[in-house]
Amino acid sequence: MKIALMDSGIGLLAATAAVRRLRPDADLVLSLDPDGMPWGPRTPHDLTERALAVAEAAAAHRPDALIVGCNTATVHALPALRARLEPAIPVIGTVPAIKPAAAAGGRVAIWATPATTGSDYQRGLIREFADGVPVTEVPCWGLAEAVEHADESAIDAAIAAAAALTPDDVTTVVMGCTHYELVEDRIRAAVRKPGAPEPTLRGSAEAVAAQALRRMGEQPAPDAPAVGTLTVLLSGREGMLPQAALAYREGRLLPEVSPAT
Repeated sequence: MKIALMDSGIGLLAATAAVRRLRPDADLVLSLDPDGMPWGPRTPHDLTERALAVAEAAAAHRPDALIVGCNTATVHALPALRARLEPAIPVIGTVPAIKPAAAAGGRVAIWATPATTGSDYQRGLIREFADGVPVTEVPCWGLAEAVEHADESAIDAAIAAAAALTPDDVTTVVMGCTHYELVEDRIRAAVRKPGAPEPTLRGSAEAVAAQALRRMGEQPAPDAPAVGTLTVLLSGREGMLPQAALAYREGRLLPEVSPAT
């Protein structure tokens, strides 16, 4: 079994780690785009072209499924990716966990990139899945970029700024960018209020990994022997995980179970 994941940078690590936990025996192909990152500021057409190139580099390794480990790429490029690769390779997008957050009740905060916050895409998800639920959209200026470069002081500053915009009575925080899941513990500490229940944090990685297995007709096997290989593609070239990936436990998990090729 071989599963590919794609993103402009290391935001795909959260979903990669989730796949590893569910199927440690799966061979993994991580396709990143250091030559074209960040994707967020690009036009939808340009972003789609970059995403298609990254996806096709992964597809050349003949995976059984491809996970788009990026909310922004899912918004703009998922239809084109599916048109290009399916049905031969199932393509699984990443959507913010607004539906389960709203179903839990209480006030919801959605932490997302400034480009996504207030977008038609996110507002559409809120209307569809959180109608009648109080939702606060929180723009996280610079957080994804800080996580990408493992810039500790910038991460702390960006999280503190977003936490200051988050209402005290929030019961669930949706992490609407895959990079944010790499610093989940720090976000949790920042939104915890003295004397109030700790908000629940919801990401997409676990659900996306499980959906990939379903699309492949496979079942979780967390006790399978950890024999899966790891291939890293950097704008189509085989390489190594970016050094910044090793700043996070999700990145450190990968070399422990299989060396990059």
